Amino acid sequence: MSDQPFKRPRAGREPFETTDNWGGPAEESPISLVDKLIAATGEGDPARVDLYRLRQQIQEHDITLSEARAAIEKMDEVIKKVTAPANRIGTFLGLPKKEIAHIAVGGHDYYSNVDPRLDLPSLKIGTRVLVNEAYVVVGDLGYDNSGPVGKVVDVLKDGRLRIGQEHGLQSIILQRSSDLLPAAIKNGDEVRIDPAFRVAVELLATPGQKEYYLEDVPELPWNRVGGQHAAIQGIKDAIELPMLHPELFSRFHYAQPKGFLLHGPPGCGKTLIGKATAYNLTRKLSEQAGHDMKECFMHIKGPEILNMWVGESERMVREIFTMAREKRKQGYMPFVFIDEAESILGTRRAGRYSNILSTLVPMFCSEMDGIESLHDVVIILASNRADLIDPAILRPGRIDRKIKVNRPDKEGSREIFGIYLSQDLPLAGKLEALLDSIIGNLFTHRDENRFLEVQLRSGRSHILYRGDLISGAIIASIVERAKELAIKRSIESKKDEGISEADLLQSIELEYHENDIFPPTDITEDWLKLLDYDPENVVKVAPIHTRAPARTKGISPVV
Repeated sequence: MSDQPFKRPRAGREPFETTDNWGGPAEESPISLVDKLIAATGEGDPARVDLYRLRQQIQEHDITLSEARAAIEKMDEVIKKVTAPANRIGTFLGLPKKEIAHIAVGGHDYYSNVDPRLDLPSLKIGTRVLVNEAYVVVGDLGYDNSGPVGKVVDVLKDGRLRIGQEHGLQSIILQRSSDLLPAAIKNGDEVRIDPAFRVAVELLATPGQKEYYLEDVPELPWNRVGGQHAAIQGIKDAIELPMLHPELFSRFHYAQPKGFLLHGPPGCGKTLIGKATAYNLTRKLSEQAGHDMKECFMHIKGPEILNMWVGESERMVREIFTMAREKRKQGYMPFVFIDEAESILGTRRAGRYSNILSTLVPMFCSEMDGIESLHDVVIILASNRADLIDPAILRPGRIDRKIKVNRPDKEGSREIFGIYLSQDLPLAGKLEALLDSIIGNLFTHRDENRFLEVQLRSGRSHILYRGDLISGAIIASIVERAKELAIKRSIESKKDEGISEADLLQSIELEYHENDIFPPTDITEDWLKLLDYDPENVVKVAPIHTRAPARTKGISPVV
C-alpha cells in the first residue's frame, strides 16, 4: 500500500507531535495514503473499487476511535471532579502585598497567593472567594446575599463601625466593604454583616425607619398664626432675642433655654406654633450665619413611643435624640416636637404604664442633659394636661420655658377667621361684614350659646358659652363646612355661589352639635381636658343640651 513500512507509536514521543488514530504522523494518515493509491490507479483498474471500500472502513474506524477517546476523556474529568477535594469559601479582607490576599477562612486569617488568572483590582473587600486545598485564591464569588444584621452603635474616626449593644454589652468592630466606604453611615443604622463577622457588606434601609418621625414644615411666618400673640411673643423673647443680640446676652451670661412646653386646650394651635417656631428660627439662623439652612421638624406623637417590650420605648427615645444630633451635623436645624407629652413623660406613679414611665422618664432626662443649647436641638413639648407631666422633665435646665396657649378671645377669633376666609375665596358679601356677623353670633351671651355648666367645690357654678370653647381647629372646621354648603348650592343652582352669612351661621350650629372634639358624655375627666380649670376645684361638668339644629342637606361630601 505504501513504500514506507507501518510504524508503531514510539514510546516517549514529543508531547506536541500530533498523530492520527493509527499512531502515525498526522500528515501520513491511512486516509491520505489510500487517497494517493486511488490517484495512482487508473480509471478502469478493478483495484480502485477495493481502495474506495478500504477508505470507507478506515473512516468508520476513525469515527469510532474518536467517540471512544471523547468518552474516556469525559470519564476522566468526572473521576477527577468526584475525587478532587472541595474548595473552601473565605472572605476577602484586602491586599496587604502585591499578589497576596488577606482572607478569613473558618475563623482564621491567611495571607494567600492569588491565581494570576484572577483580576486583582476587581476583588472587593467583603466578597466571598474560592480557596483551593493549597489556600490559593482561585475564584471570586461576589457578596453573600445573606448574613446577620447588626445595629451601628458608633462610627470610629477611621470609618470602622462598632456593632452591638449599649450599656457595656458585647460589641464588635467591623471594617467596611468596598461598596460601603463612601456611604454616610450614622449611629442607629442597620448593616448586614458577612458570615465571618469581619466586614459590614450592606447598609439596610429599615422600613418605616426613624424617618417617619420627620415632617415637612410649610412656609409659616408668624402672621399666619392668629389669636396667639402672647404665646408667640414668649417664644420670640426666648429664642429670637438671644440670636439677634448675642453680644448683649453674652455679657449677662444668659443661658439659652433648651426646651419649651406649650400647654393649653386642644385645637388652639400648639402644633402650628411649633412648626412656625421651626420655620422662623431657621430663617433667623440662616440670616445670622449668612448661608441657607433647612429645618428638620420631628413630629412625634407620645403614644407611638409606648411599647410593651422591655427597653423598646427607651431605645426609641435614644434613636430620636441620636437622629436629631445627626441632622444637626448635616447642617439642619432639628426640632423635636412631642405631642401629647403627658402620655410618655407622665409622673412616675402606680398605674397602667408605671413600669415603662419609671425608666422612660429618666432616659428622656439624661438625653436632654446631653443637649447644650438651642444651637444643638430644640425640644418642644405639647400637652393639654401639663399637670400630669413629671416634674423632673419640667425643671429649669431641661424645659426652661412654659408657655400657655390660650383659647382665642373675640379679637383673636376674628383674626383666625380672617386667615381662613381669605380674599381669594368667593364670598357672598364683604369680608368685614361676614366677620362681624359670625363673631357676634359666637360671643353673644344668649341662651342659644349656652354650652357648659361647671360646678366648683366652693359651691359656685359657671356657665360657659360657645365663644368660651372656641379654638383654631373649630374655626377651621366651621369655614370648611361653609365651603361645602356653598359648593353644594352652586351645583344645584348651576351658578357661581359664594360663601354667605347663612352658610357660616349654619356651620356654627352644626359644628357645636357634631364636633368630635367635645366629649359625647358628661364625664368630668373628659371635659377637664378642654377647660382651663384646676381639676381639683371642679366637682362636675354638665353639658347644656339646647335644641339641636334641624337636619338639612347642607353637608355633603361633594369634593
